Amino acid sequence: MASPRSATQGPLATQCESAALESERLDRRGVHGLSAAALHLAHRVMDAAETRYAYDAATIAALRTQVTTQAALIRSQADLISQIQTTFDRAAAAAQIGVWECDLPSETLRWSDTVCDLFEFPRGSTPDRAVTLACYPDEARQRLIAARSEAIARRSSFTLDTEIIGRRGTRRWIRITATVECRGDVPVRIFGLKQDITDERLRSERIRYSAEFDYLTGLANRAVFERHLAALPENGTLLLVDLDGFKAINDVYGHAAGDACLKEAAGRLGATCRGTDLVARIGGDEFAVLITNDPNGRLGESLGQRIVDAMRAPFPHGTARLGFGASVGLARAGCSSPAELFDRADKALYAAKLAGRGRIGFAAPDLSRAGIDANCSGS
Repeated sequence: MASPRSATQGPLATQCESAALESERLDRRGVHGLSAAALHLAHRVMDAAETRYAYDAATIAALRTQVTTQAALIRSQADLISQIQTTFDRAAAAAQIGVWECDLPSETLRWSDTVCDLFEFPRGSTPDRAVTLACYPDEARQRLIAARSEAIARRSSFTLDTEIIGRRGTRRWIRITATVECRGDVPVRIFGLKQDITDERLRSERIRYSAEFDYLTGLANRAVFERHLAALPENGTLLLVDLDGFKAINDVYGHAAGDACLKEAAGRLGATCRGTDLVARIGGDEFAVLITNDPNGRLGESLGQRIVDAMRAPFPHGTARLGFGASVGLARAGCSSPAELFDRADKALYAAKLAGRGRIGFAAPDLSRAGIDANCSGS
């Protein structure tokens, strides 16, 4: 028999159990809904993350490709710069051109190896400017200082050819080019090139020498003589000197003996006429001497006689002793034109030879304009 309590609570308990089951069912449906939403959200987040990852990966890959391309370009440009630098260095070394710079106002110098070589300093050294200035002879140093100071003051540039003496004593000619660099209007650096032009200078000197001097005797040539003759003042004197006996030496002993004779005569003329304005070889065996200031003609006459005396002594050539002499034609400039003066001296020389050689012939005074102006004033 059921207890009264069981009988009384049965329907209620059943109802409670049903309610609990329904609640549990409903709870399960809610949890399941929440879980599905969360799962859906998680999938969306993961999809977005994967999409972002794929985008980032693609971006990174593109950047890596770009970096690799740029790195290759940089390497290529670096190789090209290195090649250009090597070419420049080799060309500069071949041309003996070096780079230099000097900070202002500290006067700190930096030289390339070529410049160090020019001045005979150790490569890679930092030379002191005061020490480098000592490599320039006095006059060259003053010209450099003046040109440099002017360029800095004007914020400009300069070029200077100058001589230097290296620290081991080697003399060279260099060409300096310089440019002043400014910040605002303040000079902060001066820089440029230094090139060895010693060979160029020697070639130029040889060209100038051949244009102005006789290759055999070393005396001035006819072109120089004519320039000086054109500038000879009215109180000047012209002496023309022609060797006596030269043709016989040349014919009998040969051209080598003839050349030796000309050199000997030139040496004697140079020694005898030391202090005169010009001694020149103007023809085969003909020479000329110019005296700028000979107001009464006595200097010319005295010199002419000394020339005649100096040429009389024989000179040794091989086993022979060769003798020659000289005749002199003297003319004072006066109012004569250069051509007239030369003609008067040449006639005086011819007269000296006709009179027996080994003597001085004197041109008559220039009276060509006496009737017009005895003082040659041209008025």
